[in-house]
Amino acid sequence: MSRSSDATLITSARKGASLDVEERQRRYLITMGLRTACFIAFLFVPGWWKVACLIGAAVLPAVGVLLANNADHHTPATVDDAGDTSPRPAIAPGPVVRGTVENEETDHP
Repeated sequence: MSRSSDATLITSARKGASLDVEERQRRYLITMGLRTACFIAFLFVPGWWKVACLIGAAVLPAVGVLLANNADHHTPATVDDAGDTSPRPAIAPGPVVRGTVENEETDHP
């Protein structure tokens, strides 16, 4: 009995854990790099740009954490065979080699 409705399509599979961690780290480092740039820009920009840089430096850590903790919530798609009557490609059977199995008697202790 086949349960084809539980099959998962390989094209909709989730990312591997190591790839997911690398992407999270990259998003966090980019956000913290922007925060550092805001602190440095604060030293050089005039007027109201100083306030904008300080607000950016204050908000970016929260944004960085939110982006770093953003997980892959993609639900894997399943194969739906209901009503599908189209023929599916299959591998043709190959030639069968007939033979016998012979046991060799050895004199090992």
